[in-house]
Amino acid sequence: MSETSPPNTDFDLIIVGGGMVGASLACALDKQDLRIAIIEAVPYQADQQPSYDDRAIALSFGTRRIFDGMDLWPDIQPQVTPIERIHVSDQGRFGFTRLDCQQEGVDALGYVITARELGSSLINRLEQLNNLTLISPATLTDLKLGAEHATAVLEHDGKTRTLTSQLIVAADGGNSAIRKQLDIRTSDQDYQQTAIITNITPERPHQHVAYERFTQHGPLALLPMPDNRCAVVWTCNPKEVKRLLALEEEEFLAELQPCFGYRLGRFLKAGKRSAYPLRLIQAREQVRNRLTLIGNAAHTLHPIAGQGFNLGLRDVAALAQILSEARQQQKDIGNLTILEDYAHWRRRDHRQVIAFTNTLVGTFSNRFPPLSLARNLGLLAMDIMPPLKHSLARHAMGIAGKLPRLARGLPL
Repeated sequence: MSETSPPNTDFDLIIVGGGMVGASLACALDKQDLRIAIIEAVPYQADQQPSYDDRAIALSFGTRRIFDGMDLWPDIQPQVTPIERIHVSDQGRFGFTRLDCQQEGVDALGYVITARELGSSLINRLEQLNNLTLISPATLTDLKLGAEHATAVLEHDGKTRTLTSQLIVAADGGNSAIRKQLDIRTSDQDYQQTAIITNITPERPHQHVAYERFTQHGPLALLPMPDNRCAVVWTCNPKEVKRLLALEEEEFLAELQPCFGYRLGRFLKAGKRSAYPLRLIQAREQVRNRLTLIGNAAHTLHPIAGQGFNLGLRDVAALAQILSEARQQQKDIGNLTILEDYAHWRRRDHRQVIAFTNTLVGTFSNRFPPLSLARNLGLLAMDIMPPLKHSLARHAMGIAGKLPRLARGLPL
C-alpha cells in the first residue's frame, strides 16, 4: 500500500472514507483487477481516529462468514469474545426470550470486539494490498459525476489534487460530506434518546451471554468482553445524559444497577463513559451514475440489536460481488445499470432491518399497560415456539435472505 498516488491519478474505484466499512470494501476487492484509492481525513495511526476507538462492536455470525470469505477472520478471531447465548427481557415484566448457539448449530451467535482491535486487523490487511493507494490525511472538497467518469477534488499535504475514477463509493459515515455536496436528501427520525457507552465489571461471570433489557428509559444492552467485562449501551433520556456522565463511578453504577438487575451480581467497576445521540438516517438515493453509498452514509440505525455495522458489511459483500462480476464481464463498474442491480439487491435487507429496529424501539419504549402485556406475551411465545425463535435467530445472525458469496463464507 503506497502513501501517495502513482503518476497516473486515474482509478477504477475511489472509496471516500477509510473507516471499518470503507476499509472492508478495499479488503474484499483484493485480488480483483481494480485500481483502488481510499481518501481518509484522519491518519490511521492518530489517537483521534474516530472509526477505530474503544467502542465495542457486535459482529453477527453472518459478519464472521464475510470476514471468512475475505480471509480476514483468522486475524480477527483471537481478539473476539463469542456470544453463545442472548437473553432478551422487559424490566419489571414477566416476558423474556432466550437464543442459544447450540440450538442454531453454530459455535456462536455473534462476537464482540472493540473498534480499535477490528481496525488494527483491517489496517494490517490494507498495508498488504498491491492494488490500493491510500491518500491520508486528505479532505474531499468537490465531486463531479460525469457521463464517462467521476472527478474528485481534494486537499492533501496542503495542495489541491484532482483524481478521476470510474466509480466513487461514499463510505464517509452518518454525516456524509458526499451526501451534502451532491444534495442527496435523507429521511431522518430523531429517537429523542442518547446512548451512553461504557464497560462494566460484574460480580459474576458473564458466561458469554449477551443481554438486551428493555427499561422505562429505553434499551439497555450488555455484551460479553474479555476479563469478565461487559460492554454497555445504555439508552437514556437526553436530559439525563449530562448528569449521568458527570457522576462518580459508584454513583453511576448505583443508577445503572437497578435498570439491569442482579442477574450478574453487583456491578463492581465502570470504564470511561461517552454519549451518542440516536437518530435514524436513510439516504433517499443509494446510487447515482458513478456513485454508490454504503454503510452509515446510506443508513444510520439505532444501536438496538447491534445491527448497524453488520448491515454495512453486508453492503460491502454485495457491492464487492457486483463489481467483481461486472469487471469479469468487462463492463463499466460505474454505470448506473450496474449500480442499480446492487441497490435493488440491498433494498429488502435495509427495509427489514430498519423496520425491525424501529419496531423494537417503538414497542418497548411504550409503557402503556395493554401494550406492555402484549409484548411480554409475545416474548414468551417467541421463547416456546422454535420456528419463531429460529427465524429471529437467523435474522439476528445476518444469514437470512439472498446472500452474496462472501456472506456464505466463499471467496469472490
